[in-house]
Amino acid sequence: MSTALEIVSPEKLLLSRPVDMAVIPAEEGDMGVLEGHAPMIVLLRGGTVRLYEAGQVTAELFVSGGFAEVTPERCTVLAIEAIPLPELSRAEAERRLTAAEAAYEAVDKFDVDAREQAMARLQSARAMLELAAAP
Repeated sequence: MSTALEIVSPEKLLLSRPVDMAVIPAEEGDMGVLEGHAPMIVLLRGGTVRLYEAGQVTAELFVSGGFAEVTPERCTVLAIEAIPLPELSRAEAERRLTAAEAAYEAVDKFDVDAREQAMARLQSARAMLELAAAP
Protein backbone atom coordinates (compact mmCIF):
# COMPACT_ATOMS: atom_id res chain seq x y z
CA MET A 1 0.00 0.00 0.00
CA SER A 2 1.33 3.42 -0.89
CA THR A 3 0.22 6.99 -1.29
CA ALA A 4 1.23 9.35 -4.08
CA LEU A 5 3.34 12.20 -2.74
CA GLU A 6 4.07 15.45 -4.52
CA ILE A 7 6.18 18.28 -3.15
CA VAL A 8 5.74 21.50 -5.08
CA SER A 9 7.45 24.87 -4.57
CA PRO A 10 6.53 28.11 -6.34
CA GLU A 11 9.31 27.42 -8.85
CA LYS A 12 8.77 23.75 -9.72
CA LEU A 13 7.62 20.24 -8.93
CA LEU A 14 10.37 18.99 -6.60
CA LEU A 15 9.29 15.41 -6.06
CA SER A 16 6.57 13.09 -7.26
CA ARG A 17 6.58 9.44 -6.23
CA PRO A 18 4.70 6.81 -4.28
CA VAL A 19 5.70 6.35 -0.64
CA ASP A 20 4.47 4.08 2.12
CA MET A 21 4.12 7.04 4.48
CA ALA A 22 4.96 10.74 4.59
CA VAL A 23 5.38 12.61 7.86
CA ILE A 24 4.74 16.32 7.42
CA PRO A 25 5.30 19.23 9.85
CA ALA A 26 1.69 20.33 10.30
CA GLU A 27 1.07 23.49 12.32
CA GLU A 28 -0.48 21.38 15.12
CA GLY A 29 2.41 18.87 15.15
CA ASP A 30 3.99 16.22 12.95
CA MET A 31 1.38 14.27 11.01
CA GLY A 32 1.76 10.87 9.35
CA VAL A 33 -0.03 10.38 6.04
CA LEU A 34 -0.83 6.88 4.82
CA GLU A 35 -2.98 5.60 1.99
CA GLY A 36 -6.66 6.01 2.91
CA HIS A 37 -6.08 9.10 5.09
CA ALA A 38 -9.08 11.33 5.70
CA PRO A 39 -9.21 14.31 3.33
CA MET A 40 -7.94 17.58 4.78
CA ILE A 41 -5.91 20.69 4.13
CA VAL A 42 -3.33 21.60 6.77
CA LEU A 43 -1.05 24.55 7.35
CA LEU A 44 2.64 23.63 7.54
CA ARG A 45 5.23 25.08 9.89
CA GLY A 46 8.96 25.12 9.23
CA GLY A 47 10.25 21.59 9.72
CA THR A 48 11.07 18.27 8.11
CA VAL A 49 9.08 16.21 5.62
CA ARG A 50 10.15 12.56 6.03
CA LEU A 51 9.42 9.92 3.40
CA TYR A 52 9.16 6.27 4.44
CA GLU A 53 9.43 3.14 2.34
CA ALA A 54 9.63 -0.40 3.75
CA GLY A 55 9.77 1.04 7.29
CA GLN A 56 12.84 3.18 6.55
CA VAL A 57 13.27 6.92 6.05
CA THR A 58 14.30 7.28 2.39
CA ALA A 59 14.37 11.07 2.10
CA GLU A 60 14.11 14.16 4.30
CA LEU A 61 13.43 17.72 3.19
CA PHE A 62 13.23 20.98 5.11
CA VAL A 63 10.13 23.03 4.31
CA SER A 64 9.90 26.61 5.51
CA GLY A 65 6.09 26.54 5.59
CA GLY A 66 3.15 26.19 3.24
CA PHE A 67 0.13 23.92 3.00
CA ALA A 68 -0.56 20.24 2.44
CA GLU A 69 -3.61 18.77 0.77
CA VAL A 70 -4.31 15.22 1.87
CA THR A 71 -6.74 12.84 0.16
CA PRO A 72 -7.14 9.08 0.59
CA GLU A 73 -4.88 8.54 -2.47
CA ARG A 74 -2.46 11.49 -2.40
CA CYS A 75 -0.54 14.01 -0.30
CA THR A 76 0.43 17.24 -2.05
CA VAL A 77 2.81 19.52 -0.17
CA LEU A 78 2.68 23.10 -1.43
CA ALA A 79 5.87 24.40 0.16
CA ILE A 80 7.04 27.98 0.30
CA GLU A 81 10.51 26.46 0.03
CA ALA A 82 11.80 22.88 0.19
CA ILE A 83 15.47 21.87 0.58
CA PRO A 84 16.86 18.33 0.94
CA LEU A 85 18.48 18.11 4.40
CA PRO A 86 21.98 17.36 3.05
CA GLU A 87 21.85 20.67 1.13
CA LEU A 88 21.04 22.85 4.17
CA SER A 89 23.67 25.48 4.93
CA ARG A 90 24.40 26.36 8.55
CA ALA A 91 25.61 29.83 7.48
CA GLU A 92 22.36 30.49 5.57
CA ALA A 93 20.30 29.23 8.51
CA GLU A 94 22.17 31.55 10.89
CA ARG A 95 21.65 34.48 8.50
CA ARG A 96 17.91 33.76 8.29
CA LEU A 97 17.62 33.45 12.06
CA THR A 98 19.35 36.80 12.60
CA ALA A 99 17.05 38.47 10.05
CA ALA A 100 13.94 36.83 11.52
CA GLU A 101 14.88 37.89 15.05
CA ALA A 102 15.38 41.48 13.90
CA ALA A 103 12.07 41.46 12.02
CA TYR A 104 10.23 40.09 15.05
CA GLU A 105 11.74 42.73 17.34
CA ALA A 106 10.74 45.48 14.89
CA VAL A 107 7.15 44.35 14.30
CA ASP A 108 4.25 46.25 15.87
CA LYS A 109 3.18 43.82 18.62
CA PHE A 110 -0.39 45.19 18.43
CA ASP A 111 -0.65 44.14 14.77
CA VAL A 112 -1.69 40.53 15.35
CA ASP A 113 -1.29 39.38 11.73
CA ALA A 114 2.16 40.94 11.36
CA ARG A 115 3.25 39.54 14.73
CA GLU A 116 2.07 36.02 13.82
CA GLN A 117 3.82 36.16 10.44
CA ALA A 118 7.04 37.35 12.06
CA MET A 119 6.80 34.59 14.69
CA ALA A 120 6.22 31.93 12.01
CA ARG A 121 9.29 33.18 10.12
CA LEU A 122 11.31 33.09 13.35
CA GLN A 123 10.20 29.55 14.18
CA SER A 124 10.97 28.40 10.63
CA ALA A 125 14.47 29.90 10.83
CA ARG A 126 15.05 28.18 14.19
CA ALA A 127 13.94 24.84 12.72
CA MET A 128 16.24 25.32 9.73
CA LEU A 129 19.22 26.09 11.97
CA GLU A 130 18.49 23.07 14.17
CA LEU A 131 18.37 20.79 11.12
CA ALA A 132 21.47 22.36 9.52
CA ALA A 133 23.41 21.86 12.77
CA ALA A 134 22.35 18.23 13.21
CA PRO A 135 25.07 15.61 12.57
